[in-house]
Amino acid sequence: MAIMDKIVIANRGEIALRIHRACQALGIKTVAVHSTVDRNLKHVALADESVCIGPAPAAESYLNVPAIIAATEVTDAVAVHPGYGFLAENADFAERVEESGFIFIGPKPETIRLMGDKVSAIAAMKEAGVPCVPGSGGPLGDEPEVIAAIARDIGYPIIIKAAAGGGGRGMRVVNAEEELDTALQLTRQEAAAAFGDDTVYMEKYLQNPRHIEIQVMADQRGNAIHLGERDCSTQRRHQKVIEEAPAPGITPEQRAEIGAVCVEACKRIGYRGAGTFEFLYDDGRFYFIEMNTRIQVEHPVTERITGVDLIREQILVAAGEPLSYRQEDVQVRGHAIECRINAEDPHNFMPSPGTIEGFHTPGGPGIRVDSHIYDGYRVPPNYDSMIAKVIAHGHDRDTAVARMRVALDEMVLGGIKSNIPLHQWLLKDEGFLEGGFNIHYLEKRLQDGAGPER
Repeated sequence: MAIMDKIVIANRGEIALRIHRACQALGIKTVAVHSTVDRNLKHVALADESVCIGPAPAAESYLNVPAIIAATEVTDAVAVHPGYGFLAENADFAERVEESGFIFIGPKPETIRLMGDKVSAIAAMKEAGVPCVPGSGGPLGDEPEVIAAIARDIGYPIIIKAAAGGGGRGMRVVNAEEELDTALQLTRQEAAAAFGDDTVYMEKYLQNPRHIEIQVMADQRGNAIHLGERDCSTQRRHQKVIEEAPAPGITPEQRAEIGAVCVEACKRIGYRGAGTFEFLYDDGRFYFIEMNTRIQVEHPVTERITGVDLIREQILVAAGEPLSYRQEDVQVRGHAIECRINAEDPHNFMPSPGTIEGFHTPGGPGIRVDSHIYDGYRVPPNYDSMIAKVIAHGHDRDTAVARMRVALDEMVLGGIKSNIPLHQWLLKDEGFLEGGFNIHYLEKRLQDGAGPER
């Protein structure tokens, strides 16, 4: 069923390979755009066509909008899939793609723009009835007295965040009023340097929250569904390490309630494609923090528990097809866990680029490995260090954990260092095994000297 003739994959690594495979299953030809250092990537070899779009630095290749548009034009492709990261949530890029006469496989540019600004996103979600963290309700001005009054009204501790922030940058916790002015100035400076925008806002700082997110999918005909939740609380420096679905301790009733709220919000803002509502979950309540207007790294755990191919749905929806599923068709079956495998030292987390010397992927019941690497592949130092994702599925959480342990023990990855020992240690940690811990748990355990043996 070829609903598009040819798609440009504007990304690299495992997500590019994942998109290529989905296209192949639909009978769609693919164009792999790549940097000079990525000419030996697996999806580049497998794609129907490939175009080099620049040198290794991302700013000159994967973030090079004119080069990607030109590659789409010269190959006679009809659509662009941005994957995640790079230009996936860049409204200007989505706009350029559509203005050039191509299909952008993602939300409308105006939706990306709305949800990409944290202040406007929170305002839109409040209007749609989505529960939000108590906060300033908009950008903070320049009047110290007014800002101090807002903070007192919210109640300390509070957190100051960059409106254009992300990835754990542009945020600062304030525990007392005497810290407020300095924290505000530092966060504005950091926001301006990192994002080119010094707009900041304020929220109540939740001290022991979990990170729970809701996967949604919407078509261009007014239909939207949710596909349950994921728990992404295993984090280090605001970066996810392990994700799982469903979230431990979340009841079917809670899932249905918050899922319905997210679906209604999608309809209100005219959402299109795959998206994720991210929440902090504390004391039985959900608080919206942001929406990711793209496919997520952790999408495979949702695919495993629902049986829905999210990349396929993205492509079909972008082509104007209706959703393949109704809400009542979506059933949660079993439990899935994903470990992000990074090319990094498992103790000091320094990147470990280099040549793979010996690579063996695990197998067995319920095991899936998404990876672009192979024996002899050279991991470049230019991009994110994630080189694989191992996903384990079982009829319950204990089974999924047990299968993941076996898979990680079976996995062979030589020539470079990886964080596999960190995952092996985590999967035996009592706090992790209990489930339902907060987003600070892993960081605190590491600070206390716990972790994999040296």
